[in-house]
Amino acid sequence: MNLAKLKPGERGRITKIGSIGPIKRRLMDMGVLVGEEVIVEKIAPLGDPIEVTIKNYSLSLRRKEAEGISVEGA
Repeated sequence: MNLAKLKPGERGRITKIGSIGPIKRRLMDMGVLVGEEVIVEKIAPLGDPIEVTIKNYSLSLRRKEAEGISVEGA
């Protein structure tokens, strides 16, 4: 399952970051790392962006970025 499929209020643990190149580096610099717990806070009405909490920080991710992050239920 990927991060974009989680609903607001759901949690997941990151298992893989499938993005490549500068996008992957940017995500990792923001704290999106394998093993971290992520909570989906809210999703914009049209589905983009998705606001998540990782390590007590709020981040907004584009749907395309969230689709490249694999999670398992936590």
